[in-house]
Amino acid sequence: MGKCTSCGAWNSFQEEVIQSSVSTASTPITTSGHKPTILSEIKTEKLNRIATGIHELDQVVGGGIVPGSVILLGGEPGIGKSTLLLQVAVSLDKKVLYVSGEESPQQIYLRAQRLNVPSNTCYIYSETNVAAIIQEIKTFQPELVIIDSVQTLKHPDIDASPGSVSQIRETTNLLIELAKQTHIPMLLIGHINKEGSIAGPKILEHMVDVVLQFEGDMQNVYRILRSNKNRFGSTAEIGIFEMVQNGLREVSNPSEIMLSGNPEKLSGVAIASVMEGIRPLMIEVQALVSTAAYGTPQRTVNGFDGKRLNMLLAIIEKRLGVKIYTKDVFLNIAGGIRVQDPAIDLAVVAAILSSLFDFYIPSSYCFAGEVGLTGEIRSVSQVEKRIKESTKLGIQKMFVPPCDIQSKSQCNVIPCTRVDQTFREIFKKQSATE
Repeated sequence: MGKCTSCGAWNSFQEEVIQSSVSTASTPITTSGHKPTILSEIKTEKLNRIATGIHELDQVVGGGIVPGSVILLGGEPGIGKSTLLLQVAVSLDKKVLYVSGEESPQQIYLRAQRLNVPSNTCYIYSETNVAAIIQEIKTFQPELVIIDSVQTLKHPDIDASPGSVSQIRETTNLLIELAKQTHIPMLLIGHINKEGSIAGPKILEHMVDVVLQFEGDMQNVYRILRSNKNRFGSTAEIGIFEMVQNGLREVSNPSEIMLSGNPEKLSGVAIASVMEGIRPLMIEVQALVSTAAYGTPQRTVNGFDGKRLNMLLAIIEKRLGVKIYTKDVFLNIAGGIRVQDPAIDLAVVAAILSSLFDFYIPSSYCFAGEVGLTGEIRSVSQVEKRIKESTKLGIQKMFVPPCDIQSKSQCNVIPCTRVDQTFREIFKKQSATE
């Protein structure tokens, strides 16, 4: 440029080369002062976890929140992430700072009114600038920080919009450093993308200590809290909640809620014993088999894998000799829960055959077994836990693969080796009774 746009002078621009006064090679390396230590000589202190007052959440994170830990909670929009953490904030008898980048303090107050839990220790701070948030945390010195949500935060020195990869990585890194320095635990809410994973860089899940996933069907009231990563406990635990008018309610015994009991004695219903993490659940499998009205039969599934249903239908055709290729098959897992445990196979086959032949399977019968392609019933894990849960709910007969059972049970355990023998025996007895 020849003319200065400010003063109007010509040829007044000068080039200046800015160089660092100290070269990189001569910069001294700063160390933390730590030296290599033998593993057996490392001393540890007992972790004093913070109980949130919500038993299901404490169970999933491993017994409470570890001081200085960073927990990331992800889930679908409207599933109840903010409600859950607001319940944590008002339940704790500690100074909690709730940082909201999405809602105004008035909106949070209206939600807190629905919870009917007055709190004098929860402070609301509406801010998205991470530098201001960190300064406020250092000044305020809370005992727990909740960030809603990490995708709304922005760093003033980064020229990118909130929610971008660089913004999420930098803001989360600053918060983690602060949590480790001050030993203040932080709960971060994370959005998810259309594939169902947490939005932003994958490194976000590597950086935090615990990754929780809040799942559930928007048309149903039940929610499942899973742990995908936990540096301080097991990832096998799950927590179950029910969405009610005044917030999320803990479900201590979900099996009783998910079983209707089938008082009308209708066909097409079978009880399955499945494992969600390390918790046994008794759920109701419903099937409807009818003649196909059109050329191609329908296969409609809710809460179960559609490809696995096609495999089980092929096994029924081949191993039991039942013609089902001209039938419409509808399968539903009651309660809106999606089941991935292969032990549900036996109950799915039982419900399909019950609907096809219009035979009632007593609600005192329970099934747990994986069905193989050759028609054999394969073993499943933690059979004794399943039997114990079924006995608690009054199950009289439980059909399981052959296994060595140590504990005694009031439930009559019937070992099953092949799917054709098992169901011929069940339906033969049913027809003889009727």
